[in-house]
Amino acid sequence: MKLYYKPGACSLASHIALREVGADFEIEKVDTDNNKTETNQTFTDINAKGYVPALKLKDGTILTEGAAILQFIADRHPNSGLAPEPGAIERTRLHEHLNYVASELHKAFGPLFSSTSSDQDKEAARANVASKLDHIETLLSDGRNHLLGDRFSVADAYLFVVANWANFTGIALDKWSNVAAFVERVAAREKVQEALKAEGLAA
Repeated sequence: MKLYYKPGACSLASHIALREVGADFEIEKVDTDNNKTETNQTFTDINAKGYVPALKLKDGTILTEGAAILQFIADRHPNSGLAPEPGAIERTRLHEHLNYVASELHKAFGPLFSSTSSDQDKEAARANVASKLDHIETLLSDGRNHLLGDRFSVADAYLFVVANWANFTGIALDKWSNVAAFVERVAAREKVQEALKAEGLAA
């Protein structure tokens, strides 16, 4: 398998999941601004959507959309424990968390990474992000270590990556102590550190 990624982007969650399950894979960096991969391929020839992640399987199949790729990785490695079994209520909770991170929290950060956003747009985006983090803070306030309790899942990988964007967009996580502790806890995982180092995001 090959994961097409951009350092620190949402593709990092898929990268973490691949390492957590011990998958046999390689990574290839993408410059989405110039539509080129590090081997000089035109990225939209790989993923017409033009954004990461994209996961190329051994048979040439290309998978896109982070939440879908995360579920695929977990399902291909059921013994990893990264997703509850299909049909279980916890499985639906996993989908609930993945969808919330993708459609609410991830989307809320968008204007903060856009070169065309005005200062007013960015101020509104920070307020929107804050409201989404409020929800996550409340969710984690019962003392759970991860979104599904004590069990690390692919939803945690995704939340870690997106919540950590706060540190690069002028949003201090101090206000959300449970979220901050969650980010710190996930960052300390061995496979997370491996992914961060492979993407040049940690020493």
